[in-house]
Amino acid sequence: MKTYIALLRGINVSGQKMIKMAALLEMFNTLNVKNAKTYIQSGNVVFQYKGSDLEILQKKIEKKIKETFGFDVPVILVPADSMEGVLKSNPFIKKKECDFDKLYFIFFNGTIDKKLLDKITEGNYGTDEFAVKGNIIYLHLPNNYGNTKLNNNFFENKLKITASARNLKTMNALKAMAEELQENN
Repeated sequence: MKTYIALLRGINVSGQKMIKMAALLEMFNTLNVKNAKTYIQSGNVVFQYKGSDLEILQKKIEKKIKETFGFDVPVILVPADSMEGVLKSNPFIKKKECDFDKLYFIFFNGTIDKKLLDKITEGNYGTDEFAVKGNIIYLHLPNNYGNTKLNNNFFENKLKITASARNLKTMNALKAMAEELQENN
């Protein structure tokens, strides 16, 4: 059984798409997953799954959210065993003057179109920086996520693909939860 992290896009933000974590956990437990646990109110679920087709599982989770809560929520599944590599691949961690509280990760549900990416790479974003590795965009935002043009909506609109952002603290917590789940089960 492998461990995965589900990143739910856009729940419990500004009073929109409200889901209590206890209800989300209860919903997950009706699926064919084991040992599901949530982290903070922004829609992070760590769980174990025996199957191998993540696309089918992702669609099943999205469908169940729609049935249970009455609205669409995109879900991005991340294999827990990839988390260490994701964290170590962040090019901004190595910068001498980097404030770790200003680091973010945007995960994409699919492959990023290189032509669309090239168009935004040429832009001027002031002190805000981003780097792309695979289907993840790494962000260093010295003036905070709330004050940047380089947010989740920007990348979704420009790249025409579903995305979900998390900060470094959340990423480290999800990695720790996944490791604990793997050790105990």
